[in-house]
Amino acid sequence: MTASSSTTGRGGRSNRLNMSAYLAHLKKHLARPVLRDDAPIALDLFAGCGGLALGFEAAGFRTVGYEKNQDACNTYNANLEGDCHAQILTAATKYPIKPDIVIGGPPCQPFSVGGLQLGMDDPRNGFPAFLGAVGQFKPKLALFENVRGMFYKGFDYLMQIIAHLESLNYSVEMKILNAVDYGVPQKRERLFVVAHRGFWKFPSALQSPQFTAGDALRDLAEVEPPNPKYLTKSMDDYVARYEKASKCIRPRDLHFDVPSRTVTCRNLNGATGDMMRVALSCGRRRRLTVREGARLQSFPDWFDFHGTEGNQYDQVGNAVPPLLAKAVAEEALRCLKGPMITLKQIKAKRPERAIQPELVGFQFTNNES
Repeated sequence: MTASSSTTGRGGRSNRLNMSAYLAHLKKHLARPVLRDDAPIALDLFAGCGGLALGFEAAGFRTVGYEKNQDACNTYNANLEGDCHAQILTAATKYPIKPDIVIGGPPCQPFSVGGLQLGMDDPRNGFPAFLGAVGQFKPKLALFENVRGMFYKGFDYLMQIIAHLESLNYSVEMKILNAVDYGVPQKRERLFVVAHRGFWKFPSALQSPQFTAGDALRDLAEVEPPNPKYLTKSMDDYVARYEKASKCIRPRDLHFDVPSRTVTCRNLNGATGDMMRVALSCGRRRRLTVREGARLQSFPDWFDFHGTEGNQYDQVGNAVPPLLAKAVAEEALRCLKGPMITLKQIKAKRPERAIQPELVGFQFTNNES
């Protein structure tokens, strides 16, 4: 399946074909999961609405999620085979299952370049809980995703997290993946860190051309949604001043001939000059709907969101794009099915790192031989 970056007009035949190609791609790769009872179990921490879980279920995993936001849990439970539990997680949380893999997206706000970057001092820091779960089960494979901002102010803390995982006798690898390389019509870079005791390979980028924002949204953009949020004249004037002050070379409207810029909670739900918006043929501009944001994140149309509109925007903006998640999950499945590597092999290829427990967030004891 290939996509095109054709700039044919909105009603043109090639654009309709491109849009259909993207929807067919979602239908093929993210159909409603039907899972085997003996499928490996993924413990999904900070699960959100289930973007990571959808990709893992599509790859053949069963999932069990934990997420503090009840609306996000409701979305997860309404769409996925796995159950999501509304619970605040800590390093001491006990889980009544035996997972084959621990996955998750600890809250990214502590490390986002768009935030205060308080890192380990941010009360939303979820890494102690994630590391606690890995230490509790010591599965063959564990992985988390986060913003690339961890490479900046959060880099020292990231190295401590890696050192902690290595102390539990894991080989640890990390890489920034761009969602646009895996069929998502959006440029979105995320850091993936993988701790394993097998043979790990990050997924290769697709060879076909990238899908564009137009491929994802063209059929929705000119259809007026319920309660449309059109920009007022004063908002248009504000946007013009914002773009002039920030020296935008190209207006921040969505451009249908290229992939979308990164979808976030702020630009989906915030009334700012940075908001995600589409310029219509009538000359007006409109904020994206929840469904349009979900399309850019690669959620299929059968995936329904629950909660208030604002909460749904947040669920979409916080999610791991399911197509990216599936690409990672397929490699995780290969790793789990493959051979183990020895502790000697693990230690031979990693540098020595000193752990500072106060940075990791809690004291721990490694009882594994």
